[in-house]
Amino acid sequence: MIHFSNEVFHLNTKDTSYIMDILPSKHLRHLYYGKKIEHQNAYGYMQKMYTTPVGNTTDYHPDYAYSLDVIPLELSTAGKGDYKTCGLEIFYEDGSSISDFQFSHYEILDGVEPLVGMPRGFQNNDSVSTLKITLKDDIKKMEVVMSYSVFYEKNIITRNIVLHNKSQNKAILNKVMSFNLDFQYKNFDLLTLDGKWIKERHVHRGPLREGCVVIDSRQGVSSSKHSPFLVLLNEETTEHFGDCYGFALMYSGNHYGMVEVSAHQLTRIQMGIQPFEFMWHLEPGTFFETPDAVLTFTDQGLNKMSQHYHQWINENVIRKEWQYMSRPILLNNWEATYFDFNESKLLKLAKSAADLGIELFVLDDGWFGSRNDDKTALGDWFVNTKKLPKGIKNLSNAIHKLGMDFGLWVEPEMVSIDSELYRKHPDWAVQLKDRTPSFGRNQLVLDLANPDVVSYLTETLTTLFKEGNVQYIKWDMNRNFSDFYSASLPSDRQQEFHHRYVLGLYRLLESLTKTFPEILFESCSSGGNRFDLGMLYYMPQTWTSDNTDGYERQKIQYGTSMLFPLSTMGAHVSDVPSHQVLRDTPLETRFNVAMFGVLGYELDVTQLTTFERKAIKRQIEFYKKHRRSLQFGQFTRLLSPFMNNEMSWQVEDEKILLGYYQGLQEPNGPLRKLMVKDAKEDLLYKVYSRPQYLNIKAFGDLVNHVSPIKIKGDSIIQTLVSNHYLFELNNFEEDIPGDALLYDGFRLQQQFMGTGYNDQINHLGDFGSRVFVLNPVPVTQK
Repeated sequence: MIHFSNEVFHLNTKDTSYIMDILPSKHLRHLYYGKKIEHQNAYGYMQKMYTTPVGNTTDYHPDYAYSLDVIPLELSTAGKGDYKTCGLEIFYEDGSSISDFQFSHYEILDGVEPLVGMPRGFQNNDSVSTLKITLKDDIKKMEVVMSYSVFYEKNIITRNIVLHNKSQNKAILNKVMSFNLDFQYKNFDLLTLDGKWIKERHVHRGPLREGCVVIDSRQGVSSSKHSPFLVLLNEETTEHFGDCYGFALMYSGNHYGMVEVSAHQLTRIQMGIQPFEFMWHLEPGTFFETPDAVLTFTDQGLNKMSQHYHQWINENVIRKEWQYMSRPILLNNWEATYFDFNESKLLKLAKSAADLGIELFVLDDGWFGSRNDDKTALGDWFVNTKKLPKGIKNLSNAIHKLGMDFGLWVEPEMVSIDSELYRKHPDWAVQLKDRTPSFGRNQLVLDLANPDVVSYLTETLTTLFKEGNVQYIKWDMNRNFSDFYSASLPSDRQQEFHHRYVLGLYRLLESLTKTFPEILFESCSSGGNRFDLGMLYYMPQTWTSDNTDGYERQKIQYGTSMLFPLSTMGAHVSDVPSHQVLRDTPLETRFNVAMFGVLGYELDVTQLTTFERKAIKRQIEFYKKHRRSLQFGQFTRLLSPFMNNEMSWQVEDEKILLGYYQGLQEPNGPLRKLMVKDAKEDLLYKVYSRPQYLNIKAFGDLVNHVSPIKIKGDSIIQTLVSNHYLFELNNFEEDIPGDALLYDGFRLQQQFMGTGYNDQINHLGDFGSRVFVLNPVPVTQK
């Protein structure tokens, strides 16, 4: 709901309020964002100002004896006394860069209007209203329209601005943030998601101090270094308690996020398009739109903040064709074959996968052009007939006959120097003629700022997807940008390249997803180098990381869940030792981590031992039984891997599934107690562990203490037995009242301590884990 009275705007969601007013100088002042308060006719208790001059500041105007530097603002510009970091900078033809936008009028709309050429969260059978406030600079004849879309039930407010050039002169937009927000509070912690390749979205948190902190990307993509996501929270805020504010940018290119604490204890936060290498020419009569920023608040800790985002993404971002649609279990051939495959090898993999219960076979890199390594053929999207002499369609038909769907890997945004496409169109690559280009993964970026490139890709990929009869596309993008130059742009518009590239990408994706609404697209960019809200608008899931090690993935998926729901996270069980860190993580742990996401397998299933084949079949059966909860249940983080040698998380969808994981086994360790959230106090729960199996080689020579015959370690007999025998770990099963679970959790049996082994030992070992199901018992059965 949106109220306006006595020069005050009051925006309400179900649980939050956002309040601002119009100053006498017609600037827009921020008053409050936080827990919901009732609408009032007057807000004098919030509208306090300095009544005497503030030393070493500049009064805005002789008629208004106050400084903008000490007032919390909704829009910040330079040159009129606000010395904090400005969010909007425009260069005018007269050489000046002073802008001064003052309130003109407002309107309130039902729903949310689409952006031109960019993704935006949409209304979906829920209450959404939009406040549009127009501010004008009458001297420069420029207008800013600030939009606030209120998703009432979701506790989400999205913000953006549109800048209109109403003058007869050209202007240059040098910096434009999607929002500016000033808090009259300084003692925040800042939480960010940072990392690098195979170590994406690790959680970092620390106190703010006076000065600026910048989280950004200059890589051409949203990047694995710093996600376009910031959280401001109180020092005492935890996962389950306390105030926190979330800010996410719905954009897939270079981004910028800034938090500044001023000397007068204002905390300013801004997010938007990266001003580095950005300069947009705003011709008379034209406008520029920023991407949306997505804001939320809760006083119930980080988990509740994440749940706000998860529900909004699932219902207001993901394409309607894929909302709450079960994602298939896939096998990707990449780590099984890399580039070395033919049709016969692929069909053997597919047949073994079908026997395991896998539902989708994905053919990864190497199927096209003359592609036998990562140095050639990107851009040549026609079949490699030496590997697949009967073509993609024949392979697709064979996969379908096995009862599986068929998926394909593509990397359309890239081009190899050694390719037919590059030889025909060298000017389509992002590079400068007089410089040797810098390469990433032996390839160059295609210029999607060029409409001809976008048209070519649209036509080529449409033909490929139709002829291949594909149900899934893995859309990869394996390098960052360098040599920023577009042969399709004039010299004075080269600094529009980065944003025009993103607009070209969105135009391409909009066309393809409308033509193929039934295809499940998965975004990938060297793993998680472009995991953002913009890509999720077109592609319902993202490859979370190239790192599939079950231990490393715990931190990656924990951090990713701060913003993104499990239904968007691609998570695979791969072989050991891990191809990324050479760690040998148990098969059951690899599954127990991957199951909290969109499950897949990425290993040579034709080489599985009998033990592995039996265990994987049981894993897949378990996942199918609980898939709905695991992909769409309410997710809660319980124990952080960034602070402990153990981690736990859960999903709740009537029943609860809880995963518990440890790092190195602690010698002579304590009895563990696992806490639970969201249990119903008045219900009884049957709590049981997922059946798990251990290779007896884990016991070494100790197996002889229970074996009727002596088995020598690493002998042929031990190998034969271990490859066929499923040693089942102890099963936990207890009936526990809901109130006891909620307030006291449940206790695990002891782990192995070196003093003996029996059927009451809960053996996990290094990097071990267990998953528990908590089923509520109907009242009639209590």
